[in-house]
Amino acid sequence: MGAERRGARGWAVDAALFAFGVFSWLYLSGDRMRLGLPSPPWLFELDQLAGIAALGLLWLRRRWPTQAAVVAVVLSTFSETTAFPLVVLLFGVVVRRPLRTAAWVFGGAVAAAAVYAVLRPAEMGVLGSLVFAVVLYGGVAGWGMFTRYRRALRARAAEQERDERERARARAREELARELHDLLGHRLSLLSLHAGAMEYRADLSPQELAGAAGVVREQSHLAMRDLREVIAVLRAPIGELPQPSMADLRALVEEARPGSRIAFAQTAEGEAPERSGRTAYRIVQEALTNARRHAEGAAVAVTVSGGPGEGLEVEVVSGPGRDGGPGSGHGLIGLEERTALAGGRLEYGPAEDGGWRVRAWLPWTA
Repeated sequence: MGAERRGARGWAVDAALFAFGVFSWLYLSGDRMRLGLPSPPWLFELDQLAGIAALGLLWLRRRWPTQAAVVAVVLSTFSETTAFPLVVLLFGVVVRRPLRTAAWVFGGAVAAAAVYAVLRPAEMGVLGSLVFAVVLYGGVAGWGMFTRYRRALRARAAEQERDERERARARAREELARELHDLLGHRLSLLSLHAGAMEYRADLSPQELAGAAGVVREQSHLAMRDLREVIAVLRAPIGELPQPSMADLRALVEEARPGSRIAFAQTAEGEAPERSGRTAYRIVQEALTNARRHAEGAAVAVTVSGGPGEGLEVEVVSGPGRDGGPGSGHGLIGLEERTALAGGRLEYGPAEDGGWRVRAWLPWTA
């Protein structure tokens, strides 16, 4: 493990530990003056300096946890004011360094406690001091182990989530490539059909020949556009592309209406561009599917508005209902990628009444 970067939360934690360490140093120093100075008297002054040095080590525990703990262990052989910094530094070694290193530092701390008990005998005696040190340091080590494995579990869960999101994007990308492959094949088959008619039908009238040529020109343009989309799919992590258009929205809503309460309002001026219209269809379709799955029986409001110059806005709001269980979230990931591919943006999250809102803006461009 490398040096841990100290963020805003880290600065706050370290400042709080340092403040408590200063309080501990003042308390132990005052208590020692009240109970009587050690013999020889200069040991008390050395103890104070060691405690101040240990307080400084607290600011090094993230960058050099092992080195700081070893210095604190050495100081603890004669200093009682290093007690709190030593406990914090031992905890940091257990959390941030290999267990073998932590075991060596732990053993050194116990040995330092034995040396302290000999140099400065206490009421508990050498054996009592050793037992107290083992129990205290053992508790710190156990707490550190718990924190260490909890962090490891969180990191593993985050890594698994990232991998799952990447797999979801890969599946969506592959599906999009298949869709575009089929669509491109359809375009090329039309090109072949009309080109063949122009080649072998010598009896075509000028009007028929011009119509066939127009079809060839249009399908060639569409095939080139689809080919560019296929290349974009292979180069970027994007989501699946929808097949229908915005003109099919009403039929989609009507198909989903049986057994549901769906209000549909479409005020968009004119027919949206093909890509934005298809994306809007898929957004509404996915939102309705999620509403049926996670909020069965809830009212749903579908609104489609906008026009040239202002873009296309799609909003689907579902009220609270009977939750059908947690989802994988892959549908929303696909919506985000699909909307980004179309040049738009997507927002989703809980509604004020406890339901769910999906809102998207798409450009009014081809």
